[in-house]
Amino acid sequence: MIRPLDSLRSFKVKTGLVVVIALFAASGTFWLAAQQPFRYALLLALVVALVVTQIVAHGMTSPLREMTAASRAMANGDYTHRVRATSRDEIGQLAVAFNTMSADLAEADRYRRELIGNVSHELRTPIASLQAVLENIADGVQEATPATVGVALEQTERLARLVDDLLDLSKLEGGALGLSRSTFDLRQFLTSVVGQSTVTRFSVSVEPPGATVTADEERVRQVMANLVENAVRHGPPDGAVAVSAVVGDDTVRIDVVDEGDGIAPPDRARVFDRFVRGGSTDGGTGIGLAIARWAAELHGGTLDVVDVGAGCCFRLTLPV
Repeated sequence: MIRPLDSLRSFKVKTGLVVVIALFAASGTFWLAAQQPFRYALLLALVVALVVTQIVAHGMTSPLREMTAASRAMANGDYTHRVRATSRDEIGQLAVAFNTMSADLAEADRYRRELIGNVSHELRTPIASLQAVLENIADGVQEATPATVGVALEQTERLARLVDDLLDLSKLEGGALGLSRSTFDLRQFLTSVVGQSTVTRFSVSVEPPGATVTADEERVRQVMANLVENAVRHGPPDGAVAVSAVVGDDTVRIDVVDEGDGIAPPDRARVFDRFVRGGSTDGGTGIGLAIARWAAELHGGTLDVVDVGAGCCFRLTLPV
C-alpha cells in the first residue's frame, strides 16, 4: 500500500502533518456541506477527517504491526520474516535495525544447528571405535595387547583434539582471546614447530638469516603446527614438507609446501570453513584451518592457498 509520508525523516513532523491535513479536510468538507441544505455537515466532516487520516497515516504504524507479527514468528523459531523499511523516520530506522537483528538471529540459529550436527557426527566415529575396542577386550574377543590399546589411545587422542578445537572455536566466536606479542628468532621457532610434528622429511629456510618476528608466539605456533600437520596428512607417506620464510620491510611471508595432489582452485576457499576436511579421513576435525585463519587475521595478516606448481602451498602473511 502507498505510504505518502515515508520520505519525511521525523515522526513528530509526520504526526503534525497528519493533524493539519485532517483539519483542512474536515474544515473544507464542513464548509462545502454548509453551503447546501444538509443537516449532517459536521458528521460528514468528521467521517472525511477519519478517512483522510487513515490514508495518510497508514505507513506510520504499519512497520510496528509488521514487527509485532515478525516477533511472534521469531518466538516460534521462524526467522524468515522481514519488515518493510521504506520510511526514513525513527520507526523506519527501527525497522532496519529489526531486519538486521532478524538476519543475525537466523544466521546464529543456522550455525547452532550445523554445529550440533557436525559435532555429533565428529564424536560418533571415535566413540564408536573406542567402544568397539573396549567391548572386545571386556568380552575376551581380543587381548589388551599394545596394538589394541594403541588403537584405543589413538581414538582418545582424536577426541581430545576435537575438544581442544571446539574450545578454541568457542573463544574465537566469543572474542575472548587477545594477543601477547613478543620478539623471537624465526628460524629457531619454525625448526621447533616442525621438529615437534610427525613429519620425517622436512626443510626450513629463512631469509634473511637470523631474522626475528614480533607476534604472539603461541598463536603463530598454533597456526604453523596446524599447517605442518595438514601437509603431513595430505602429502604422500614418504613425502617431504618444505617451510620457507621471507621477512620483508612490511610483511613476513611463511610458506608451507607439501608434495601432495594440491587443492583445486574452486575448493581453496572452502578448506577454511568449519568442519570441512578437504578429503582427510585420518582424524582431522575440520576446525583447525578455520582457527588458523582466525589467528592470522587477529594479527592483521592473511592465510591463503597459493599456486606453487606441484603440491599444495599454504601461505601465512603477517605484518612486521
